[in-house]
Amino acid sequence: MPRRSPFDAFEDIESVFDRMNEELEELSRQFEGEFVGDVDVDVAETDDEVVVVADLPGFETDEIDVTVAGRELTLSAEREEEREESDEADERRYHRRERTRSRVTRRLRLPEDVVEEDADAEYTSGVLTVTFPKETGDGDGGTRIDVA
Repeated sequence: MPRRSPFDAFEDIESVFDRMNEELEELSRQFEGEFVGDVDVDVAETDDEVVVVADLPGFETDEIDVTVAGRELTLSAEREEEREESDEADERRYHRRERTRSRVTRRLRLPEDVVEEDADAEYTSGVLTVTFPKETGDGDGGTRIDVA
């Protein structure tokens, strides 16, 4: 039987607490009516440009925010939904109002320096594509990219 260090137990306990903390945060968001999710991305590059493709299903163009500062790209989207149902078929009235808030964010480091001002973002069928020409010199402090 391999001998374990006493410090192994601390690492195991720390791992358990990390998992519990993550689960409690997710549960808290669900009780608050908020869904926070991850954004799956593909990052590709050619000789001239860097292309980031992100899955953001269910959002409208004006709910998506894309910013870049240096080589750090931030993609975020947020929406609130309200749904109200009512049934007055008999003398009882049932009302239900549900509100959901969805927010996703993803930060990633681009593989190359890019020309922030010449970036292009397009959103079609739940897929965001951001294209950056590669930089040949230094950029400034950051740029917001409009999504078409």
